[in-house]
Amino acid sequence: MSNELELINIELEGILNTSNDNIVVTDGDGIVLRVSSNCTSIYGKAQNELIGKTVHQLEKEKIFYPSVTVTVLKEKKEVQVMQETPTGKVIMATGIPIFDRMGDIVRVISFSHDLTEIQRLKEDYEQLRKKMMKYESEIEELRGQETKQNQVVIKSKIMQEIHELINRVAKSDANVVLLGESGVGKNVFARALHDGSDRRDRDFIELNCGAIPETLFESEIFGYEPGSFTGASKKGKAGMIELAEGGTLFLDEVAELPLSIQVKLLKALQEKRVTRIGASKAKKVDFRLITATNQNLEVMVREGRFRKDLYYRLNVIPITIPPLRERVDDIYFLAQHYLAIFNKKYKMNKSFHSSTVHAFLEYDWPGNVRELENLIERIVITSPTAIIYPASIPFIKKVKEMESGIEDWPLETFEQKGLTLQESLEEVEKSWLKRAYRQYKTTYEMAEYLGISQPTVVRRLKKYHINSK
Repeated sequence: MSNELELINIELEGILNTSNDNIVVTDGDGIVLRVSSNCTSIYGKAQNELIGKTVHQLEKEKIFYPSVTVTVLKEKKEVQVMQETPTGKVIMATGIPIFDRMGDIVRVISFSHDLTEIQRLKEDYEQLRKKMMKYESEIEELRGQETKQNQVVIKSKIMQEIHELINRVAKSDANVVLLGESGVGKNVFARALHDGSDRRDRDFIELNCGAIPETLFESEIFGYEPGSFTGASKKGKAGMIELAEGGTLFLDEVAELPLSIQVKLLKALQEKRVTRIGASKAKKVDFRLITATNQNLEVMVREGRFRKDLYYRLNVIPITIPPLRERVDDIYFLAQHYLAIFNKKYKMNKSFHSSTVHAFLEYDWPGNVRELENLIERIVITSPTAIIYPASIPFIKKVKEMESGIEDWPLETFEQKGLTLQESLEEVEKSWLKRAYRQYKTTYEMAEYLGISQPTVVRRLKKYHINSK
């Protein structure tokens, strides 16, 4: 009998010492009975430091954290948890209860498989994916070098859906009204509607209704005959509607149209005829009308500031362009798009630092795409280095916060807060970690920046709950 028990022990020891997994065996009270020899590399503790201790104590010391055995004893069933060990390992632990004939747990066997390498591969994959996104963007830029500057650049799902709608609508002659905040690129989508239509080979006439004095509206839109009024050209002048013959007329800021002009525009749309100032005969016209506004036309109709009949005539197909802050996925590609344009325009070869791109993604862009375009032109010209750092965009508050780095920590500050030396050191350490977390995407990049190991970064982030948001 003793020989048989000895043989069983030898077999168990062989299993424990040759398994690739770390194996821990406890009794029904959670006291560690056996541990495989690879526990040192996994948990940083030798076998004799674990055997005889309870899993509750080891969990409290964060050796087994969280302890899969504790959970098995509570739930009385097989359990699987992810653990982070003191050595910086990421492991998956599976706990299996062993019951006696009375249904009581007499043993818990746990198997821990090291996933650190898989985690590292995952982070490497993320880095590779980001590089691929960058290369994809560069390829798109190369493909688009011979296209027009105002081409539509999209990446976000919502903008892809809008672009698909634009492509479908472009084939028709239906009136379209583009809605959205100032600077979202309504004129770009108006051009896309024209370029996707059968009228693409004819003129695209754009008129900003907000930039024309009220007294000149009628002559600008409808034109005039020679000698129609004082100061008029002796040859007369064709209005915007006539100039759009066979093509597209785009009226931006259409809400600024005076009511008197709204009446005449409605008539021109209904009859497809236009009468110049001073003319006695109407001229037949064929044009497609696209309008845009950043105002609520329905409210203006209720307030009597916009004609209801014209509103329904224009609002055949309304398309709302979302602000840039609601389509963050587009920011990087738009930024690269305009960077390529202005690099070419000013014969430069500048690029963005990763922290600059991060700042772009964090900013709210109240001026939308127009603000982004103007900003990039400015920093391409004014940035003193080939790589554009956040310091070149100081008026963005969030970038200032990133560039300000670690706060100044005079001793008086700590004394006023009543902090001990240890607490003061932790405050400084937390600030460095927060800065690294804002600027870098992976713990490996953070470790390189901070000059510490990647497992240390992981532990410190968890300690200060920096990555738990």
